[in-house]
Parts: sequence; C-alpha cells; structure tokens
Amino acid sequence: MATKKFLFIGGTGTISASSVRLAVERGHDVTVLNRGRESSRALPPEVESLVADIRDPQSVREALGNREFDAVAEFLAFTPEHLQTDLSLFGGRTGQYVFISSASAYQTPPSRIPVTESTPLVNPFWKYSQDKIACEDLLVAAVRERGLPITIVRPSHTYDETRLPTTGGWTDVARMRAGKPVVVHGDGTSLWTITHARDFAVAFVGLLGNPLAIGDTFHITGDHHPTWDQIYTWIGQAAGVAEPELVHVASETIGRVLPEQLPGLIGDKAHSMVFDNAKVKALVPEFATTVPYWQGAAETIAWFDAHPEARQTDAALDAAFDKLVAHARSL
Repeated sequence: MATKKFLFIGGTGTISASSVRLAVERGHDVTVLNRGRESSRALPPEVESLVADIRDPQSVREALGNREFDAVAEFLAFTPEHLQTDLSLFGGRTGQYVFISSASAYQTPPSRIPVTESTPLVNPFWKYSQDKIACEDLLVAAVRERGLPITIVRPSHTYDETRLPTTGGWTDVARMRAGKPVVVHGDGTSLWTITHARDFAVAFVGLLGNPLAIGDTFHITGDHHPTWDQIYTWIGQAAGVAEPELVHVASETIGRVLPEQLPGLIGDKAHSMVFDNAKVKALVPEFATTVPYWQGAAETIAWFDAHPEARQTDAALDAAFDKLVAHARSL
C-alpha cells in the first residue's frame, strides 16, 4: 500500500483517535492539528502534531505553512460557517476533504429501515443534526458548482472505552452498583446501532485517499443493533450487577425533568435505527463489526475502574433519576 499524507483536524476525539492510530499502523504519514490540549487519548509518537485553533484561520495557516495532503479529515466542523472557513483554508491544499457529518441527520423517525445513504436528511427535533444537514448542503453545492474533492461520512453512535452510551453515563453505573434502579427511555425495545471506534476506523481510513470515495457520501455505523434494555443490562453485568433494575420512562417525560436531554432523545435515541452498510463495504470490504457491545461494555467498565478520576457521579442527575423512577412507579 502506498504511503499517503493525511491531516486530521482534531485527532484525539472518540472516533478520530482510533482512526489516527490505524492510519499510522498502516504506514501513512499522519499530521494532527488541534489546540494541543491534554487528552486521555495519546497520539502515537509517529504523528506530527501541529498546534493551532481551527476557529482562528491565521493560526492554522501559520501552523500548516506550505504543507499539502492527500486527505484532510475534519472532525471539528459543526456549522456552515465552520465549513466556509475550511474551504478557504484547505482548497487547493488537499486531494480530498472529508467532512464528518452524523447519521442523526437522516429522517427522524425513519419511515423505513434499514437506513441507506438515499434516506432523506430531515431531523425536525435536534439543532445539532439540522446544522450537520446545512453543512452537507453547502458541500454538495461545492461539489456541483466547483468540483471540489469532497467526501461526507455519517457516523452513528460510536464509542470507545472512555465513553458510556446511556443517558446518565457513570451516574447510571453508580446507581446499578448501589442497587438503585436506572432509567431507560421508552420501553427499552427500540434498536440502537452502536459501533466501536476501532471498527469505525477500518472503514474511515479505507476511504481516505480513495479516489472512488470522492464526491460521495457514506455512513459508517456497523451492523450491531441491540435494544436499549440489552445495552443497559450488558453495562450492569460488566459492572458486576447480574440483573440491573431497569425502569422505563417515556422520552418526553425524561425531557420534562431533564430538558437538556430531550433533543438527543426524540431527535435520535428514541427511534430504532438500523443501517445498510453495503455502500461503504463495497469500497472497504474488510469493514465489519468485530466488537459487539457486550465486549465493548466490559472494556469501558474496566477502563473506568482503572481511572478513578473519571468516575464522576452527577448528584443533580442522580436526584432527577430518583424523581423519574418515583413518577414511573406511581402510574
């Protein structure tokens, strides 16, 4: 495999860190540009690290100098304004600009599953998703009008050992270990596609520098879609709780007590989401789900148990869960 030059904007996040590591393992020349802040996800020593703030274009120009890349992977753009800056920074500097969108941009709730790349992009509930859609619209126009070499990637719920997918995060685990019930949105039976970052990286790195990916859109979501009851149960079992007590509460009710949670619930997690990954597999046939969530949950609990500083329980959230449990039991 020919060595390619990749630039990652970010590089220490949940999915970008795994992709950086895999790109290095495959012998590519990897540069990471970020603000240089300390992260639990250390960069491999082979990576060139540039310190700049992507929101400060002049600092980026100074850091990059005259460097050019086979691919630029942007993990930190969330609005069309961010992309306008990127296009001015990287236009003519790269053979491929890869934008990380979101599978939450797809029609919500979906009219049918599995979701494919041709599923409409319509999410009336979550501004995060609406902004990603607006970003995609801008990029599609750039491809049509200027022929820019752009690839759009839509991850779904991707995690690594440092991330828990539940509403309460570590607070949920602390409740389980204390013998307290945990709140699960809906009736716990909706299907949720959850993808380990190591698996995501295989498909993502396979698209970088791939001429067949230019001008196209791919979701990378894996083929593992347990129910939310299974997700919570596997976390409990990994934490040493054989049968955690699950209390089901409507997403809208959770939102009345925890309004900051509502957009991500009704705009994403409350609906069964299953994806057809045939399109990305056609270009990256080695992509597959190799980490089922019962294994991922065990890795995550082991990581938290080894990092006591990360085991933060939110007292206000814990109290809100008590309130929601009491409400559910009063019905």
